[in-house]
Amino acid sequence: MRTIHVIGIGAGDPDYVTSQAIRALNDTDVFFAMDKGEAKSDLVALRREICQRFITDPRYRFVELPDPKRAADGEYTQAVADWHLARARLWATAIGTELGPDGVGAFLAWGDPSLYDSTLRILDEVARHVDFEYDVIPGITAVQALTARHRIPLNDVGEPVLITTGRRLRTTGLTGSAVVMLDGDCSFLSCPPQTRIWWGAYLGTPEELLMAGTVGEIGADVAALRAQARERHGWIMDIYLLRT
Repeated sequence: MRTIHVIGIGAGDPDYVTSQAIRALNDTDVFFAMDKGEAKSDLVALRREICQRFITDPRYRFVELPDPKRAADGEYTQAVADWHLARARLWATAIGTELGPDGVGAFLAWGDPSLYDSTLRILDEVARHVDFEYDVIPGITAVQALTARHRIPLNDVGEPVLITTGRRLRTTGLTGSAVVMLDGDCSFLSCPPQTRIWWGAYLGTPEELLMAGTVGEIGADVAALRAQARERHGWIMDIYLLRT
């Protein structure tokens, strides 16, 4: 039976990779990686760097798969569903052709596979067409990295924390504390100026950026810095914590 490891590799620093993840890396014959184009080639390069650092027997292969384009227009939920289905078809073909009947493959998930990552949902669809079993190795999340780098607790005493997206923040507003991911529109600018914000980008990498203050004090500066960084690198991964 084919085996697939879904390995959380942390938020950017190779030191975030756990001992459990290292064992899974060394158990893998073929690593599948999504090629998102030249602008995001750093993301594949980091995955290769992690393998080179931690795998003791270099008899493994990387198979890079061209990432299907997600529709930019139309209804968001349907566009994501169609994109996931296109990925699933691509993965099913790759697993069926690149792995032998008893081969071991892996997908390296940025951060943790359970948090705003599509790998597990897509593999559930792939399993309808290809026989394999899979396991999940947790990783250090961007949420953990953000709070550690700012040296703050995630929540106020006895209070909940919402993990959401920029799209949902603009729709529902902010009450209490919220971690916001997947926000390309700097939705924090819609919050009251006294709202506290702890922001980070490229966490755990040499390009890491951090800012903290209130939306009124630093919101415009964060937005400007984010735009400059995205222009410079061609991509950006950022996250922030808000607290009323």
